[in-house]
Amino acid sequence: MAARRSIEVEGFAHGGQPIPAASRVGNIIMTGGVYGLDPASGKIPDDVGRQTELMFANLKRIMEAGGASLDQIVKMTVYVKVPEARGAVNTQWLAAFPDAASRPARHTFQNDHLPANMLVQCDAMAVLDGV
Repeated sequence: MAARRSIEVEGFAHGGQPIPAASRVGNIIMTGGVYGLDPASGKIPDDVGRQTELMFANLKRIMEAGGASLDQIVKMTVYVKVPEARGAVNTQWLAAFPDAASRPARHTFQNDHLPANMLVQCDAMAVLDGV
């Protein structure tokens, strides 16, 4: 089995917890919780649309740091604190995955226990080609 490698990106962390942004083993990358942390300010904005935009931007940065792209994601799970977040998620989803014939699987469900002002979070799994 290939060695496991932690993936980190500047400006993204799990609140001081010893958890990497993602982990890669062989041709598989699996993220931890990815959320709308602004890497410039280190804060989560209150607006769900901006949080969702930042979540997808952070996901893209994490995938790239692991040697992948959004195109290699096979499954995403999205957690929303409020039902209204689904619209913001769908807007960014369609921007990230515009081809209806080539989108990852996705499961979205409500999680009332996201911390502080976090309104949306995801995790994702990617499989890299030919590795």
